[in-house]
Amino acid sequence: MLREQSWYEPKINTYKKLLVLLGRCRQPEHACSIFQMMKEEGCEINAEIYTALISAHSKSGDLDKAFAILEEMKRIPQCQPDVFTYSILIKYCFEASLLEHVNRLLEEMSGREIVPSIVTKNILIDGYGKEGMFQEMEDVLAQMLISENCKPDQWTMNAIMRAFGNIGKIEIMEKWYQKFQNIGIQPDIRTFEILISSYAKENLYDKMAATMEYMQKLSLSWTTATYNVVIDAFGRTGEIEQMQFAFNQMRLEGANPDSATFCSLISAYGKEGKFNQIKMIVQYVENSDIIPDTPFYNTTIDACRRARDVTEMEKVFKQMQNRGCIPDQVTLNTMKEAYISEGMPEKIKEMEEEMENMHLIAY
Repeated sequence: MLREQSWYEPKINTYKKLLVLLGRCRQPEHACSIFQMMKEEGCEINAEIYTALISAHSKSGDLDKAFAILEEMKRIPQCQPDVFTYSILIKYCFEASLLEHVNRLLEEMSGREIVPSIVTKNILIDGYGKEGMFQEMEDVLAQMLISENCKPDQWTMNAIMRAFGNIGKIEIMEKWYQKFQNIGIQPDIRTFEILISSYAKENLYDKMAATMEYMQKLSLSWTTATYNVVIDAFGRTGEIEQMQFAFNQMRLEGANPDSATFCSLISAYGKEGKFNQIKMIVQYVENSDIIPDTPFYNTTIDACRRARDVTEMEKVFKQMQNRGCIPDQVTLNTMKEAYISEGMPEKIKEMEEEMENMHLIAY
């Protein structure tokens, strides 16, 4: 309607913001429609617009399309890919474990004389860490330490600590924690969240409690993410009362629970067989402003599987579709397992056909 007005003039920054928003919402098809609309209106398409479109497809897991757009950019003199374009692609190639693509992109950057930024370096450190490629991770860090323009920062510190904390290498994580402080990089709230989460995974509750106490001494206010880490830690270890206390404290302190909060609660209640609490949480989320995502529904579907309640599981699956959340391979595998356990193999074929016909599966 707005575009039909005589005074309407397309603004490229408005379109760029819209593309970014659609990317965050994982709606690449709508992003493509906006991109086509820009062309029709004669907007001057630049590298930033193409990069936003690449980001939208990458976030949705459609890396084939993202790379096709990259090739298109290369053919347009005024839209050549830059460090931001390559950094986004590297990030999502790591997420998809496409390490050969990461190497290719780095070689391409070098050939085009595109210098990696601090963001690129931190993406590499985080990606290598998650893949367990610690030598490559430390090689990137060594480059940063001697660089004039890409010195390590808090993001670097957190990525390296998280890499070792996630695999239970607590002593190495703590050594890096101290090393970074020795070179003048101080921890932030995310650093302490990593420490808490890592200690909880290894049942090191004394260290977890000490970290929480130290945060209070520093007058660091807990964020939603902090509470999520604590709630998840107690939930995974079956400390239901402590988990509930943390959740109640979270609301008292005015930190808003999000989808991740409820994922942790549902997962913990599911393991303990507290299905009534799960139903209450699902009902609460449905009637709130919280936007449930695919992991939220996957966790709920898995809780239904544990409770052997196929009817409720199918109900949650329908809610998932109605909310526009795209089922993924985790959804499919969890429901398959439930149907097999209940002796309902015919349901698997029905579900697979439905998901295929509606193009619902996101791999």
